[in-house]
Amino acid sequence: MDYNTAAVTRTGSAGIEINKVLKNTYLLLSATLLFSAAMSFVSMSMGVGSLNPFVWLAVTIGLLFAVNKTAESSMGILLTFVFTGWMGFWLGPIISMYTAMHGSGIVMQALGGTGLIFFALSGYVLTTKKDFTFMKGFLFAGLMILFFGSLFYLIGSYFFGLYISGLSLAISAGVVLLMSGFILYDTSTIIRGEQTNYVMATVSMYLNLYNIFIHLLNLLSAFDD
Repeated sequence: MDYNTAAVTRTGSAGIEINKVLKNTYLLLSATLLFSAAMSFVSMSMGVGSLNPFVWLAVTIGLLFAVNKTAESSMGILLTFVFTGWMGFWLGPIISMYTAMHGSGIVMQALGGTGLIFFALSGYVLTTKKDFTFMKGFLFAGLMILFFGSLFYLIGSYFFGLYISGLSLAISAGVVLLMSGFILYDTSTIIRGEQTNYVMATVSMYLNLYNIFIHLLNLLSAFDD
């Protein structure tokens, strides 16, 4: 048996599989982003008001759980569109609020900034093949800190009228940096063959972009003020 030939064959097969996951991830991500944008437009056209944030959070977590459970089947793709459509629909009232206060230009700036961050960071990993999976522990710790910090701040503002502009901006800056790190990490897991499910890869990338966009809006609005 020619062990060198077998090794090359395995390496070639792995490379084809990685490219397939990468291609499917970006195709599905593009489709879900367009669908999410369309649902945002529908929401804005209908003049939908904001939803109770705790109801939104509960449904969002439930949909994420459902996508994770069905990620290996065609149902996972369908639920991915349900999830991103849900996220887009309830993004509409947020965009309407910022547009009313600062004009449509701020939304375009946030979109442009989000796209620039994604293409620059993801493109850097794809071009250099550098491994950013070492950031996993740091990113998880940062995610927990920002999640619970944001949750406590949400509870304080919703029930007790607490509002600290500096804290809000600090959280937004932290989220943008953290999600940028996740773009590096998620892209690395794909090209290293660690992430083999393009549905889950798509949802991860979508959440990175979604959070960057929202928090860039908050940061840009502060500069505009």
